[in-house]
Amino acid sequence: MLNILSILIGLIALVIVIPSQIPLLGWGNWLALPIVVIGIGIGALSGKNHGRNLCLVVFGIAVVRLLLGEGII
Repeated sequence: MLNILSILIGLIALVIVIPSQIPLLGWGNWLALPIVVIGIGIGALSGKNHGRNLCLVVFGIAVVRLLLGEGII
């Protein structure tokens, strides 16, 4: 059950992160990061790794985008 919840949280964060790749919408990554961290925590409590891995991938995408935009845009 926790794995499914983690996958759902990861998908919600992914819906936020994908449009945030457009320039001047980088603030969406800052919005998605706390959501993804919660998903990683819930996924870590689960017996399976799928939800946690999805959240880690979304976290990586958001962080790389923030690093490229210097955390602002």
